[in-house]
Amino acid sequence: MKKIVLILLMAKCAYVGYSQVITPTVQGKFGIDADAQSNMFVTTSSSCNDCDDWFFKQVPNGNNSMFVIDTTGAGAILAGYQSNAATRNIPFYRKMGYPSFYQTNQRTLIDAVFVRDYHDHDQTAFTAGSNKNGDSPEDWTGESSNMLSKNDILDVFLHLRREGPNYNPTDQLWLFGAVAIEGTNGSRWFDFELYQTDIFYTRSTSGFTGFGPDAGHTAWKFDAAGNVTQVGDMIFAASYSGGLESIEARIWVDEAELLNTIPATFDWTGTFGGGKTQYGYAGIQPKNGDPFYFGVENAAPTWGGPWWVPRANGGLVQSYATGQFMEFGINLTVLGLDPVSLMGKTPCGIPFSKVMVKTRSSESFTSELKDFIAPFDLFLPPSVDVAADIPVFCGSSGVSTISVTNPYSTSIYNWTTTDGSIAVNNGTSITVDQPGTYKVTQVLENDCPAYAIDSATIVYDPACSVLGNNRITVTGSLNNGLVNLDWSVTSNKSIKNFTIERSTDGVHYTAAGEQHADPKLTYSAYKATDEVFGVRSSRIYYRIKATGYNGEVQYSKAVELSLTVNALSMKLTPNPVKNTLFINIASQADKDVQVFIYDITGNLVRSTNTHVQKGFSTIKMNDFDTWAKGMYTVKVVSGSDVLVERMLLTK
Repeated sequence: MKKIVLILLMAKCAYVGYSQVITPTVQGKFGIDADAQSNMFVTTSSSCNDCDDWFFKQVPNGNNSMFVIDTTGAGAILAGYQSNAATRNIPFYRKMGYPSFYQTNQRTLIDAVFVRDYHDHDQTAFTAGSNKNGDSPEDWTGESSNMLSKNDILDVFLHLRREGPNYNPTDQLWLFGAVAIEGTNGSRWFDFELYQTDIFYTRSTSGFTGFGPDAGHTAWKFDAAGNVTQVGDMIFAASYSGGLESIEARIWVDEAELLNTIPATFDWTGTFGGGKTQYGYAGIQPKNGDPFYFGVENAAPTWGGPWWVPRANGGLVQSYATGQFMEFGINLTVLGLDPVSLMGKTPCGIPFSKVMVKTRSSESFTSELKDFIAPFDLFLPPSVDVAADIPVFCGSSGVSTISVTNPYSTSIYNWTTTDGSIAVNNGTSITVDQPGTYKVTQVLENDCPAYAIDSATIVYDPACSVLGNNRITVTGSLNNGLVNLDWSVTSNKSIKNFTIERSTDGVHYTAAGEQHADPKLTYSAYKATDEVFGVRSSRIYYRIKATGYNGEVQYSKAVELSLTVNALSMKLTPNPVKNTLFINIASQADKDVQVFIYDITGNLVRSTNTHVQKGFSTIKMNDFDTWAKGMYTVKVVSGSDVLVERMLLTK
């Protein structure tokens, strides 16, 4: 199976050279009022139509107003805060409550996210020293550190939308953001930085990976006429002091572009924050002089959402304090960063891959960086994945159903084949009656270019024939990283052995085990298990290949299992242990974890920090040959999750 994921467009930036609106307002049908509940001007009685917000619908009359952040499970989070104060310093995030590119009430909701950071003693802080915006992320280092209140990020919000259902410049593209900082007065400075690469921060190494190729970023590039030929990283730098003072937009470029290029859709401001190379962040501004940003700081206590607000002192309150919550909106179309006007693309492109929010020590763009929220995904719809229930027509023609295994409600799936035959097309699945290759193209909306492509191949095997009307029935289940397979056959005496075949794409299978048939019984049932720790896929497929004494083979239908994990779990293998231990971790998300091993007296004898991926991961530990035989305790800690298992060491 071949996958092609087309990462298309991007958009974003800001500058201050023009008069800007810094009072409560509605822009892009979104209330920019420094209030997280859409009560305009921080009151409880003002009504507002078409002024969406982060959380609950606006109280007085709602009308077409809606909220964008998914608040599912908020009650459980709040209950945890109230019953266990130690949980108040544990980060979490929530995505948009609608699928990406959701269209409703004359607006297009592209994506949104809420992120809660560590408080006070922060686990994601920049090491004191020379970390600057102009440096390469390769040179940045992080640490755990106590934060000054003016630098301590509590919560971050981000939302991207189009003001209308159409993809043209009249339906302007808006970026909305908000930050809650522990400090409530004085000057504060923060940056929203957007990356084109999958940048990642690993706490165990205190370093960043996955950054861009141009001095740690991705550079914007232009042709001779000033048209954008490559979209790069960008940043919004904000200053607050008793209210919003400015938001500056910058893009990462080679300084030569600043000197020699006149951009077609925006202008340079002349500012440049470089690092140790010719690359740096250059300020940009709209060509027509129109205001492009709007923002305000809350002038009264503002509701902190259904999960309330943990403070740096360990307290828990319902509202952000006066001056603690800062909200802004940026018109990307006015700024010249709408995909409609960039590179001749449609507006369906992806604006960016990752977002990181940082605070600075002073107003200077090149001042020392302080707190940060590790890079997080904003826009990440699933790329199409397909599988066939019968990938082999065994000895004759047949019928197979090919389905999208991860359908996305707002995507459109177009099926084609050059050598097969599609009998029925149901949109997210097709029924085929001939061997061939069947391709599906996923688009995010009508008239958008391809977002992702996948294919499934149905083959004809003349050597494969049904063994005496035999029928193979197979089922599977997943339990803590172990797949349990059960199958039965109705004509067992003609079968010599079974091969268990495994696939991560539903097309290409490899042998995962073999089992001899029992020739004494006509009907027989069989069992097998298969470990999936370390499998880097969200789904896995199994089928049973039966081989007869005459060499003929028969395949069962495929069994599809989700490898999505709902909680953190652990399994030790082997156990007892001689010299090597595998700690198998199942996690619902990428996580930093700590591993501790204690002897029978409770003394800590080994520890390590590492990172596990979403799904199933394996941590290998060895060199136990010098340890005393006996029972040990293995403890894995990730945030508030603690897993404990006993390990028996033998010689």
